[in-house]
Amino acid sequence: MSSELHFDSLWQGFHVATMTSGHYNIIEDAAIGVTQGKITWIGPEQQLPTHQAKHRYQLDGGWVTPGLIDCHTHLVFGGNRANEFEQRLNGVSYQTIAKNGGGIAATVSATREEDEAQLFQSASKRLQSLIHDGVTTVEIKSGYGLNTRDESKMLTVAKTLANKFAVDVRTTCLAAHALPPEFQHDADSYIDYLCDELLPHIAQHNLADAVDAFCESIAFSTEQVQRYFTKAQSLGLPVKIHAEQLSSLGGTTMAAGYGALSADHLEYLTETDVLAMAKSGTVAALLPGAFFTLKETQKPPITLLREHNVPIAIATDLNPGTSPVLSLRLMMNMACTLFGLTPEEALAGTTYHAAQALGIADTHGELCVGKVADFVCWDVESPGELSYWLGGNLVTQRVKRGIKA
Repeated sequence: MSSELHFDSLWQGFHVATMTSGHYNIIEDAAIGVTQGKITWIGPEQQLPTHQAKHRYQLDGGWVTPGLIDCHTHLVFGGNRANEFEQRLNGVSYQTIAKNGGGIAATVSATREEDEAQLFQSASKRLQSLIHDGVTTVEIKSGYGLNTRDESKMLTVAKTLANKFAVDVRTTCLAAHALPPEFQHDADSYIDYLCDELLPHIAQHNLADAVDAFCESIAFSTEQVQRYFTKAQSLGLPVKIHAEQLSSLGGTTMAAGYGALSADHLEYLTETDVLAMAKSGTVAALLPGAFFTLKETQKPPITLLREHNVPIAIATDLNPGTSPVLSLRLMMNMACTLFGLTPEEALAGTTYHAAQALGIADTHGELCVGKVADFVCWDVESPGELSYWLGGNLVTQRVKRGIKA
């Protein structure tokens, strides 16, 4: 019996940072063999065993990393709020803008008015920016429909994007994002509606991979989110949470009790929260774009997260109001410059730990035998440059499941 390996594609001529277990784990002068979309061999090219390959690709230098994973976006929405950005810079207050129909209410109104084709067209442009920046997997949240019809519409558009572009999409139902006009002064009744009608519909039609909620004084209480999470879990949907962004409410500790995949933002995280995350395996997803845009000063407790070995992910939080970010690499830089992460931690946060935050670490986030062959070749001299350069097109080749993309 022959021991010869057979590859659908063989990629050679580069150095690789595999990001195995969240570290560079460098292989110089490497090769990657792919069969049926998965890595079946990786190592130094000089150790490549006897093989045959249907297709051979010579990358001629540079560094290969796993494809980047943006584990927190609000990529599908109607309209934009650039006018509000300009108003704020001209001295108009948030309160005045909100009273005039702005803020999240404006995005909800615009999203409800647009049909799937219109939402798809605008979301496609934003998605392509992320793709050109090296992203191969993206999470897309709903949360601007706030009723069964329009939340379903947003999630359907997100799934359609996955069918049209060479990217994996994970969908998250964020119906507990804000109060819609129909329930403006009755949050408890809105949570009842989500539990009794909206979440069962989402689950029945397989529209979401997870459920998310915004736990804050300006959104929903820990008790209200608990009810929402309990219903989600009864429907077989894992949970995530926006928490501790503006204040410390204990939402992260509560979510960890549900085995939350991730808790996101986390500027006001306490050590009690960190210990709960460490126990549950909940990933800390940091969103420096929102921190920067809102001119916040309270930073997430990076030292505590490190001390207790809580995985740290980095994401764009792409949204029309507080984080109009189209570059995940820029967020890697900001995670380093604003929060004090190392470039290795930032790259792990957009690969290995980002996969954990989406519940797909068994297939994505690192380059090793058995994982999907999603990787990017970069025109850099070291992996740390991915967090160093502010902008610029560094991608020389993007590979999705072993195929040029």
